Amino acid sequence: MPNARATQLSRRGILAAGGALGLGAVLAACGDDDAKDGGSAEETAAAAKSGPWTFKDDRGTTVKLDKIPANIVAFTGVAAALYDYGISVKGVFGPTRTTDGKADVQAGDMDISKVTVLGNVWDEFNVEKYAALAPDVLISTMFDDAGTLWYVPETSKDKIAKLAPSVGVSVYDRQLDKPLQRMWELAESLGADMKAAAVTDAKKRFETAAARLRAAAKAKPDIKVMAGSASQELFYVSGTNLSIDLEYFKALGVNFVEPPESAKKQGGGWYESLSWENVDKYQADIIMMDDRSQTIQPADITEATWKKLPAVKANQVIARSPEPILSYGKCVPLLDNLAEALENAKKVS
Repeated sequence: MPNARATQLSRRGILAAGGALGLGAVLAACGDDDAKDGGSAEETAAAAKSGPWTFKDDRGTTVKLDKIPANIVAFTGVAAALYDYGISVKGVFGPTRTTDGKADVQAGDMDISKVTVLGNVWDEFNVEKYAALAPDVLISTMFDDAGTLWYVPETSKDKIAKLAPSVGVSVYDRQLDKPLQRMWELAESLGADMKAAAVTDAKKRFETAAARLRAAAKAKPDIKVMAGSASQELFYVSGTNLSIDLEYFKALGVNFVEPPESAKKQGGGWYESLSWENVDKYQADIIMMDDRSQTIQPADITEATWKKLPAVKANQVIARSPEPILSYGKCVPLLDNLAEALENAKKVS
């Protein structure tokens, strides 16, 4: 998540630089001047229905409209989750396309050529384009307990708020299954067919994957897992507290490296930052690395200290999605990948 300034040590800024891990990451800005307004060609399930719409979000705010919203604008990851449930959006904001023009990992299966990209990086949100979409509702996640909408810029949030009501789904200090259920409820309210086989099967597969991870963790209680994120200058080690995925994995029994609270203070309670010289501070058998486009991926890390880590030498490094796409189908691989890593892991630390 984008270009947070160290002078704004808010949870938004901290997360924007590397998710729950990475204050120092600097993003290469991807322009969205050529964004297309292609959502009008696809009629969503919601648009086909009529009647009043009410939804109470995780701020305790109840949004009431005369009809189910058709012109939806959402944070990219939220839009990707709704897409999995058959709900299309008109516009998105947040990491949507990479520097080479391809869909960002947070865009999921969406065809990004068919949505208007209002902003692709931190603090970028084209209010004029947003107004032109005649939005019925704006939907985003929230990474704090203050109701701050993720990727809605502080400088323009008041203008944005005047154009349409908003819905916030909390992904702060709770386990993954809770926001998954909330996104399910939101999609259902927007007209999604939650009895469709693809939808119900995905939920069953998630439950099966959770049981598999619990069993794998129970069978390998001594395997230590570390959640990391890389920038040019620093390596970030996340604690399980506050992050929806790590809190959930820990509840299933996964044994995580836990930086002390004092060490995470500068990272707003989310993570401890380490110099590359000190990247071996914690011993781990498996390392989960932030897979978002604004962070350096394991294959591109050139630091000698990284290459000497036991988990790296043993090829026990897997991807982690600190901002999971909140559909059951998209979260199944997150559970299965970690379960498989545990099942095959050797004790190397």
